[in-house]
Amino acid sequence: MIKFALKGGEPEAAAMDVVAREPHIAPVPRISIQAFCTTPETAAAMQAASEDRRMAKAHLKIQMGGTVAAVEAYRSSPTPNVIIIESDGRADDLLNGLDSLAEVCDAGTRVIAIGYLNDIVLYRELVRRGVSDYLMAPVDTLGIIGAVSGLFHAPDSKPVGRTVAVVGAKGGVGASTVAHNIAWSIARDLGLDAVVADLDLPFGTAGLDFNQDPPQGIADAVSSPDRIDVAFVDRLLSKCTDHLSLLAAPATLERVYDLGAESFDAIFDVLRATVPCIVLDVPHQWTGWTRRTLLSADDILIVAAPDLANLRNAKSMIDILKAGRSNDHRPFYLLNQVGVPKRPEIKASDFAKALDDDPIATIPFDPQLFGTAANNGQMVAEVSAKHPTAELFQQIGQLVTGRAEVRKSRGSLLTPLLKKLRLQS
Repeated sequence: MIKFALKGGEPEAAAMDVVAREPHIAPVPRISIQAFCTTPETAAAMQAASEDRRMAKAHLKIQMGGTVAAVEAYRSSPTPNVIIIESDGRADDLLNGLDSLAEVCDAGTRVIAIGYLNDIVLYRELVRRGVSDYLMAPVDTLGIIGAVSGLFHAPDSKPVGRTVAVVGAKGGVGASTVAHNIAWSIARDLGLDAVVADLDLPFGTAGLDFNQDPPQGIADAVSSPDRIDVAFVDRLLSKCTDHLSLLAAPATLERVYDLGAESFDAIFDVLRATVPCIVLDVPHQWTGWTRRTLLSADDILIVAAPDLANLRNAKSMIDILKAGRSNDHRPFYLLNQVGVPKRPEIKASDFAKALDDDPIATIPFDPQLFGTAANNGQMVAEVSAKHPTAELFQQIGQLVTGRAEVRKSRGSLLTPLLKKLRLQS
């Protein structure tokens, strides 16, 4: 696990482990998939794939019997968008079965074959016959999801955006401030086009933090789901910097916001298709839509203050999110507002022991820095570009976007920052 630390306003190096980041797999669109397996192991992997967050919109039906069962099934019924066929026989058996399947397969249906032969000649013959992909058995859950996702996202097409959901373990812990500063750093320091989506419709602060007062925002999209497309969402975005845009919350109380679990799905789909990075500022509440938003995000960052209620809530959130995202990296968490004078605090080491994971960062309490930034409608780096906290946000941005290159050593990612601080002392 990567660990950043800031104590007394200065970073402190800690032993760093490599973060194992799975390849970014785009969500599968709303399609029908039917799999015809020959082994229980493959059927189990298919079942696990069907339960993954990236397959939430797809309908996957699993049957046994391989190619023979598939051919028989489609003699009198239409074929789905994708057929997955497992064959545990010889190359000739697989090719002959696919030829029979082709006679009953509707135009436009895509076929993924699973076999046990590592043979380039066989692969070329499968491609010539129109098979979309060939997977070597035994297959795993992410391999299946990646193959299906790849059918609908061409290698030369625009990458599907990565979503990073930032949420507080408790209200008032500074999760929104962290989310906005990370997004600002991703846009400026990594040069990635990014969008901050403020999901706290009645009380959101993104407009204030970025000194923006757009006439429209995310509430317009939520209230007009039938109008949501690229052009409509683009009109709702407010430009903050060359690479950063804001989808602001109305922050008004003239209406109540009783949102359904799928209220934000269409908005997120459009943003994924057009922006490389989307930072979701998720309010501290537990509803159908907040749970769905967190479970479907590519990465989750929980912001906690060093007290008992935050520890309890962070553990509860991590446990439930880990259970619902078995094929994803566990949620990250950081400690914020550390070192408030005369306040008893739970140590980072105690958090790590209780949560079975180290925080990726420990951010000190600095009311002068954060208060000035908030009152001026600025980010921390705009107030003090060389402040260690500003550089810390840059490091976190690299981590949550999968850009961090980390080795298991004491220096690694923080080495340049530590050298700079030593030169200043």
